[in-house]
Amino acid sequence: MTELWVERTGGRRYTGKSSRGAEVLIGSEDVEGVFTPGELLKIALAACSGMSSDVPLARRLGGDYQATIKVSGPPDREQERYPLLQEVLEIDLSGLSEADADRVRTVVNRAIDQVCTVGRTLKSGTEVTFEIADKRP
Repeated sequence: MTELWVERTGGRRYTGKSSRGAEVLIGSEDVEGVFTPGELLKIALAACSGMSSDVPLARRLGGDYQATIKVSGPPDREQERYPLLQEVLEIDLSGLSEADADRVRTVVNRAIDQVCTVGRTLKSGTEVTFEIADKRP
């Protein structure tokens, strides 16, 4: 299993890392060149939806289809959570009949509902635990 962690690199700045060598810069909204944790949550949702729908879309539109998934949702600062996240998949369906385009919409929604782990987790909620480990030498 891939290990994931963040390392502090400055005041409210972290680098997210994986045991596979990936890195992502994380920080406050006022810091250039970084993602906020909330932005990463939204990106994870959009990427999961894209990956979950990739095979059915490639089958129907061809392997070189272009897609953009936009995700938005303002935070509720009183509760410090996102009450609504909205995704929009932008693809060109002009080469399909209306019936075929409707079928694509159905198949894509079904695929995302069935296999997008991030979306399924957000919709159902999850238990989160936290502990502090003393790292004294």
